Amino acid sequence: MPLVGIPKASPVTASLEPRCTVDGFGQDLTRSALRAVTGYVVSTLDRNGVIIEINDDAQAILRRPLSSLLGNPHDLLYPLDERAAGQPIADREMASRDGKLERDAWRVRGDGTEFLAQLTIDPLLDEDGRVLGFGCIERDITHEVSVRTSFEAREQHLRSILATVPDAMIVIDEKGRITSFSAAAERLFGFLEQELLGANISCLMPEPDRSRHDQYIAHYLSTGERRIIGIGRIVVGQRRDGTTFPMELSVGEAGEQGSRVFTGFIRDLSAKERDELEIKTLQAELVHVSRISAMGTMASTLAHELNQPLTAIANYLETVRDVLDGQSSLPPDKLRDAVSEAAEEALRAGNIVRRLRDFVGRGEVEKTIEGLRELIEEAAKLALLGARERGVRSFFTLDPAASPVLVDRIQIQQVLVNLMRNAVEAMVDVSRRELRVSTRLTPGGFVEVSIADSGTGIAPEIWPRLFDAFVSGKADGMGLGLSICRTIIEAHGGRIWAEQPPDGGTIFLFTLIHARTEDTDD
Repeated sequence: MPLVGIPKASPVTASLEPRCTVDGFGQDLTRSALRAVTGYVVSTLDRNGVIIEINDDAQAILRRPLSSLLGNPHDLLYPLDERAAGQPIADREMASRDGKLERDAWRVRGDGTEFLAQLTIDPLLDEDGRVLGFGCIERDITHEVSVRTSFEAREQHLRSILATVPDAMIVIDEKGRITSFSAAAERLFGFLEQELLGANISCLMPEPDRSRHDQYIAHYLSTGERRIIGIGRIVVGQRRDGTTFPMELSVGEAGEQGSRVFTGFIRDLSAKERDELEIKTLQAELVHVSRISAMGTMASTLAHELNQPLTAIANYLETVRDVLDGQSSLPPDKLRDAVSEAAEEALRAGNIVRRLRDFVGRGEVEKTIEGLRELIEEAAKLALLGARERGVRSFFTLDPAASPVLVDRIQIQQVLVNLMRNAVEAMVDVSRRELRVSTRLTPGGFVEVSIADSGTGIAPEIWPRLFDAFVSGKADGMGLGLSICRTIIEAHGGRIWAEQPPDGGTIFLFTLIHARTEDTDD
């Protein structure tokens, strides 16, 4: 990289151009002005390179007394190897031939130390163009080069980082013009850096952000109101081919007013969205299979529940047939009652089938505002089929204030059915069989549902992993029920846990979002 030197038209250089003959050599050069120059070594050499004039500041820069410089060859400022190679003569010859010599050269001080100087040698000519001597300027650039080298090393380091960092990085100025475009950004947007340098960053945005972006920057520069800088947000980017994609954008700011730059770090969220969608699909499939499995374990009970209304329907219809065939005589009102009872039993059977179909159906996950009492009552009709015949007494304490809730109806019913069925099964080997379901509105604005049983409780070794997949306290259980319950409840923004009361049994509790609280927040 070229180094910064003294301008060619500087007063120092101009003052070294004589307008005299050999006999009057140097007469127009003001000796006091030459010696007053600071920060440089300024000297006049004869045609053989002997120093005939030099400024006072040279003494401090070169760490030599002026007496050891005046009248001595300029060669003594060169390193020994360059002197041996004839570099001083070569420099003067090149200056004579080309009219000027400018290069970076190492200089030797009186104490033997060296420094890097920017060397300028101008030939001093008479009116006929003959070389009378040389004007020589030397400026210490050691620190300058060191700083520049360090800066270049840091810049190279930064560029190596930009070339390998996985997140895209874009730097813009206050006018929204792109000044840096990382390799990851090239891959993400489909542009090369040289294609976008100087272009407005809005070219990477779809409408309406593209038209409004300059207004966003102007608003921030004038008000200082931060809408994204230092905060980060999800926005939409546009690739070279016109396709758009979601991305997470974080913006940092550096510099002062008038020379600020903004650095944007971009993460493509397309893959994340695809992964999340796939996970949700798999979770929905697992939840659906779980419901099918639950119905399988209840098959015998369901068959019994359906058999009762179907048997009653058959009996009522046979009675009506006998009347019509003349084999029996019933008053019209009794016949009407028989037909009405058959119709009611058919509706009862139909309701059981409808609840089963709704419960087992796959459906889409869709949260709606539902009455919690109705949810619990419908779930209980499925979960407690045959429970009364097994001696289970059910108690419901439902707080009217703890309703409605924002839920997916079928999924929350699945949680309720699972927990109630577990409670019933936990009380098979005990004499007191009581199931208690209650709801309440918590101080935090959530609805808490509690399902307690008087069963044998949960084994101590199961407690730490109670909601983990494939952990079960049943001999024939797969251990997926409670894990799926946790997945459903957490997807609804709540939490689920279990407690062991002092008098025995187990209490399962979970929370749901209160619909009125949700409305207020919106």
